Amino acid sequence: MSDGSERLSLDDATALIHRALAANGVTDIAAGSVAHALVAAEAEGQVGHGFSRLSDYVAQVRTGKIRADAVPSVARPHDTSIVVDAGFGFAYPAMDVAIETGIGVAQQHGTASMAVFRSHHCGALSVQVDRIAQSGLVGMMVANSPGAIAPWGASKAVFGTNPIAFAAPRPDAPPLVIDLSLSRVARGKVMHARNSGQPIPEGWALDRHGRPTTDPEAALAGTMVPIGEAKGTALALMVEILACVMTGSNLSHEAGSFFTADGAPPGTGQFLLALKPPDAAGFASRLEALLTLIEQLEGARLPGSRRAAAIDRSRRDGIEVPVAYLDMARQMADGGW
Repeated sequence: MSDGSERLSLDDATALIHRALAANGVTDIAAGSVAHALVAAEAEGQVGHGFSRLSDYVAQVRTGKIRADAVPSVARPHDTSIVVDAGFGFAYPAMDVAIETGIGVAQQHGTASMAVFRSHHCGALSVQVDRIAQSGLVGMMVANSPGAIAPWGASKAVFGTNPIAFAAPRPDAPPLVIDLSLSRVARGKVMHARNSGQPIPEGWALDRHGRPTTDPEAALAGTMVPIGEAKGTALALMVEILACVMTGSNLSHEAGSFFTADGAPPGTGQFLLALKPPDAAGFASRLEALLTLIEQLEGARLPGSRRAAAIDRSRRDGIEVPVAYLDMARQMADGGW
């Protein structure tokens, strides 16, 4: 154990978050779904989507911004289309239903689209597309979030950080997983820095006046710097259309904050695709040939390789969590927070 942190097994971490949520009125199914997703994010090194989210989640449950008793409902408008109403509850149980249904549909029909609306923060997209790839399918996912990025050349936040994720199955290795935020870094890292009392590097964000800042509070009140300048905001627009316009969700500039307990539910959206390769063996061999070529190039590294190594390490050794987060979670679980 290092200073200021404590090591937990993945099972113990999941059980702690589950207890903390259940003690605050979250249904058992939803608490289990959220706990699994947060710990999965911690295990792959995405700490901004792990324990750091718990206090905000519970605060929003207590004010009703997240509906603790929401039960996702499923509609099938077309043979290969799944639409899930998250009911202003947690995103995770809604995505569980969407993905479980979508995998079956894609296995039967070759493709499935999954739209989730009236949703909330959906954490690390890598966790979700990995589940699709583990079933032998190619998975893609986009999601919107409250306004954080301005169109290139403007100063008003219109888009969220609007991440994109992709996963492809591999027969003898973990799936290839690509997960990227369209801001230079995920906004959850800024939130984690704020909660940890740390500055952020210059180049991550701008304050509300459009000036570079290392203050996470000023960054959260301002805008995130997009990847690829104008290209990044063009991609953010594509995500906005799929995750919001397509699903009937709030646009990013309409969505309430994921971080504060006051205000209306964010009502954000997620859109996923599951694709069945028509020739599984041929797909696998061609994919491996491509990935082998990349790996053999000097200086090259496959996307997601650090993630895979972090997951192996976490399964073996557990995860280190800041004591402040653990103390808070334990107080929640005991009803004293």
